[in-house]
Amino acid sequence: MTEGWMAVRVVTWNLWWRFGPWRERQKAVLSVLRDLRPDLVGLQEVWSADGENLAEWLAGELGLHWTWAPSPAPERWRRRIGDPSADIGNAVLSRWPVRERAVLRLPVPAELDDGRLALYARTGPVSFLTAHLTSAPHATAVRARQASALAEFARRDGPVIVTGDFNAEPGSPELRPLADGFRDAWAESGTTADAATWDWHPELPYRQKALPEPVRIDHIRLAGPVTARAAHRAGDRPVDGTWPSDHAAVVADVDC
Repeated sequence: MTEGWMAVRVVTWNLWWRFGPWRERQKAVLSVLRDLRPDLVGLQEVWSADGENLAEWLAGELGLHWTWAPSPAPERWRRRIGDPSADIGNAVLSRWPVRERAVLRLPVPAELDDGRLALYARTGPVSFLTAHLTSAPHATAVRARQASALAEFARRDGPVIVTGDFNAEPGSPELRPLADGFRDAWAESGTTADAATWDWHPELPYRQKALPEPVRIDHIRLAGPVTARAAHRAGDRPVDGTWPSDHAAVVADVDC
């Protein structure tokens, strides 16, 4: 590691909002993150309801700072669980205070609009972003537009880390804008471990068989003077009998 650089553990994780046994899953998510001891966490499908925010609770339990951005169009999500009061959004948890933040609403046609966002936080030694791209299988052109908007939003000086559920595999043409100047942490680390984060375990009771085989659709991308040393997935097994999420998390140890 270059003298003066800092070792940082980065996690990205889609927390499956309030689907499934969400109260039990809340505790399982905390258990996984507590074991990982991350410095920076990008979270998608974070819920807020009845005066409680999952990101705030996790940050308090883990001793981290936090910021979150709620979806401006949560109605489609709410209809899926029959709860008109629950909000959904992206969040950043950080070992360091958040000195600056910004939110980008990702472009999408009206018929697919469920308020997908990118959240930026300037914190610690990096610019850190987390995003959640549209999931509709036929919406490759939409994701391409969103990836382009995200790439432009993320172009900043110094080390930059972009995380999120992109709903596309690493080499997908729709993610090409994020291949120009942004390196895949998993590939850069040289790990040979299983990278799949979706449809990745045959025993997961509520897995959605939307894809023909397990894939990695959750990403950590790097730009500028930041280098990945190792990567692995986490949250890929039950905690006290409860699966934390329908996604596995991606974890990367980086120098920045």
